[in-house]
Amino acid sequence: MSDRKNAKDRGEYGKAAEFSVWHKDAELPHFAALSGNLKTEVAIIGGGLAGLLTAYELMRRGKKAVVLEAVRVGSGQTEGTTAKITSQHGLIYDKLTKNYGFDAAWTYAAFHQQMIDEYEKLIQREQITCDFRRTESWLYTCEKETRLLHREAEVARALGIPATYETDTPLPFAVTGAVRFAEQAQFHPLKFLAAIAKKLTIYEDTRVEKVHGHQIRTNRGVVTAKHIVFACHYPFVIAPGWYPLRMSQKRSYVLAVKNVPQFEGMYYGIGTDELSYRFYGDILLVGGGGHRTGECADCCGFRHLEKCLREKFPEAQVVGKWSAQDCITHDDLPFVGKFSLLRPYWYVASGLKKWGMTGAMACAKILSAQMCGMEEMGGGAGEQKVLTDAMALFKPQRLHFLAGMHAIREHAAVNAKGLTAGNLLRRKPRCPHMGSELVWNGENRTWECPCHGSRFDKNGIVLDGPAQTEAEAALHD
Repeated sequence: MSDRKNAKDRGEYGKAAEFSVWHKDAELPHFAALSGNLKTEVAIIGGGLAGLLTAYELMRRGKKAVVLEAVRVGSGQTEGTTAKITSQHGLIYDKLTKNYGFDAAWTYAAFHQQMIDEYEKLIQREQITCDFRRTESWLYTCEKETRLLHREAEVARALGIPATYETDTPLPFAVTGAVRFAEQAQFHPLKFLAAIAKKLTIYEDTRVEKVHGHQIRTNRGVVTAKHIVFACHYPFVIAPGWYPLRMSQKRSYVLAVKNVPQFEGMYYGIGTDELSYRFYGDILLVGGGGHRTGECADCCGFRHLEKCLREKFPEAQVVGKWSAQDCITHDDLPFVGKFSLLRPYWYVASGLKKWGMTGAMACAKILSAQMCGMEEMGGGAGEQKVLTDAMALFKPQRLHFLAGMHAIREHAAVNAKGLTAGNLLRRKPRCPHMGSELVWNGENRTWECPCHGSRFDKNGIVLDGPAQTEAEAALHD
């Protein structure tokens, strides 16, 4: 049993890391740890939804793939999701059209809309019971200014998304404007994950320590693979690829709530202190209060979230809470594809922001096409063209100049603060990834790296990457 799993069992996996509502009625299968050296065609690092869906798609096309998971399948960001499967990704389509052009925005919209359909096809094919159902997804605001929502509805509709601007929603409080996306979906992520995991070769409690060429060194043995996929949320290898210069991480918070009026649909608020909502049975999942990981020492994400909740639902009863972490790329598009031109047999799936459910399926389709060939992917000519265009759009080697300069300046400022000699004299713990000074998050009871988003418990045990080893941490009560 790994130190990280021990910490989780002892209840030290961060104060806010109580198991999410998805554990209430989902039983995940257990898998043995790797027991020595192994050779395989494809090795996938990370047992979350992106890793398992990629392994599943490869299996369907005759590839021998193994999944290496440090703790247990679904124990990372997948268990922290609110499980919305959507092509509605915040205020994105107007921005994409301005930054990349209409064709690129159309590809993004069409591809993610297809991914919703792919979930439905897979669930029907494998006869998975996971509470999947189609529903509407809404962007909304309670503020006076609604021009951004008007524009988003106009652009989304032009791109082929079933979107309309509305002033009334099923929410039990008034909004000033909203964009309604039809034919979206929601499901139970761990029920789904459990079903596909049973079909795959998975090694749990197998932490990857180093990757060199075609070899993966773990705490349980060495895996040699023709293809290696980094589906571990944040790629921990610094070079080649240099992802730490182009990515950051943000915390997000969720409350599970009862004693509120039920309403249909899924919601994402635009504006100050607006929240996200969706029901799971009679439990309302309320999200919000996000901030850059390690941004503040006195984080009050849950307290702030509950304060905003009670302004809308004064009688709400909080029955659970948890937090999760999102990877953000320099230009807000995911990195999916070849890890680096210098490592054509390495692949990466990262930077999915808050849209990890639809993004996980997108990663699986792109990576499978790159390893198996487009002819193996099936579908009509139109679907294959969208997939080909999505590969180019999400290519990890891209660098959007203005966004890249902004990201580099932001990283330089944060890293300079974390790596200065003056900070070295303070004797605070440092991140083993690149040596940045860690910040204590008193609410979550975790050490956090403001540079690249690694997190550790009070004893220095790693909770979130890219760090792969423990930190020397000062103890906190």
